Amino acid sequence: MPSPADLNLKQVVPLCVDLDGTVIKTDLLWEYFVRLLKQNPVSLFLVPFWWLRGRAFLKAQLARRVRIDVGSLPYCQPLLDFLQAEKMKGRPILLVTASDARMAQGIADHLSLFTEVLASDGTTNLRGKTKGARLAERFGEGGFDYAGNSSVDLPVWQRAREAIVVNGNASLTVRAKRCANVAHVLGNRRLPKRAVLEVLRPHQWVKNIIVFVPLLTSHHLTDWPLAWKGVLAFLAFSLCASAIYILNDLFDLDADRHHPVKRARPFASGELGLPVGLVIFPILLGASGVIASRLPLGFATALGIYIALSTLYSWRVKEVPLLDVFCLAGLYTIRLIAGHEAPRVAYSFWLLVFSMFIFLSLALVKRFVEVTSASRQRGERVQGRGYSAGDAEFVASLGPSSGYLAVLVLALYVNSQEVRKLYENPTLLLFVCPLLLYWISRIWFLAHRGQMHSDPIVFALRDRASYVVGALTLAILWLATGHQ
Repeated sequence: MPSPADLNLKQVVPLCVDLDGTVIKTDLLWEYFVRLLKQNPVSLFLVPFWWLRGRAFLKAQLARRVRIDVGSLPYCQPLLDFLQAEKMKGRPILLVTASDARMAQGIADHLSLFTEVLASDGTTNLRGKTKGARLAERFGEGGFDYAGNSSVDLPVWQRAREAIVVNGNASLTVRAKRCANVAHVLGNRRLPKRAVLEVLRPHQWVKNIIVFVPLLTSHHLTDWPLAWKGVLAFLAFSLCASAIYILNDLFDLDADRHHPVKRARPFASGELGLPVGLVIFPILLGASGVIASRLPLGFATALGIYIALSTLYSWRVKEVPLLDVFCLAGLYTIRLIAGHEAPRVAYSFWLLVFSMFIFLSLALVKRFVEVTSASRQRGERVQGRGYSAGDAEFVASLGPSSGYLAVLVLALYVNSQEVRKLYENPTLLLFVCPLLLYWISRIWFLAHRGQMHSDPIVFALRDRASYVVGALTLAILWLATGHQ
């Protein structure tokens, strides 16, 4: 057992703690960078010039221009509990970080754990060997304990009395033990493979099946050369959609961290570093562009419009009431247009009008769920959106109406001249109308009950009734073509 003298020594030895990846599971430099990207994209052209003047200067410039809600950041709770216990013993605890002083001070004020903050000052980047030298000069060699999370902290651990490894992998712990006395290992960084797959959201790719609808309705789905172009279109949109989801998650960090479910997303929770998203985003877009180059120019144009519109949506439009849902509906319709352009099948006026109404209804369901969820949590506004709790009734009045208009368009289509060119028994298509009326009504009924997923497409993938309605609809289409 340690002697009373050893215990007393440990109490007076200051505990120095890193910030990025240690106290918080994310990195403030990238947090500020992503917010600047959303807040003022033009400022990004200044970033290389700031960087040329040093990382400390870059951090200072970002801190001047961006504000972060420090209360919503993903903190390492095991470390905070440890620090709280040490503070109760009367031990001085210092926050020592390479982040800018303005960045670090806000977190220190929020946590009320630290007796002092040492940070980068716009000139000196307090990182690695520089940090180790500063602490050794201040407290002497072996006169402090240090908690860190990466290989950058190895030079600091070498000069510390004890090392505390936080959120590190097994390799880092082994390296730390070679150069320092490792007293504690808190948290464990897992391999990000699952997190990367999660941010790609492959389950959402089902939405891109829409590109096959023009082939289905024009009866060219079994034409292999055309169907292959549909497959390429599907892949291009899927890769593109994953890229946009990543961008959306990066732009939506604050809103997601206030959401009871979305706070667990990899970027919001700190499970996956923000630089990973900034790297994967252009790779996915590039791969999507390569595939699009093998398809007609009309498809590439539609894909380009989809990228531009979805980026605008992630950047600003999602915060504008009503415009956001029309934008969402438009993104679905663009997929339909791309589905015509890839195989170059003739456009259907009826299909495009139908899609506008049905997709608007689904977009309104998504917003209605978010608004009512905020209302149940006694929130006046939906985080990251332009809606307040009192807008639920208005949104609910628009949603079913739009869905029923889609059914009306379908009914009028059955009585058109165009339908007779494609179907031998077009009257049978009228049976699709009650099926669609039931499905739309059921979705809104469940939304009012609070039993609807925040994404109606995800709900449909898990809903037996939706599969039954879909199967019956396909059967009716098959019979209407004359296959009896």
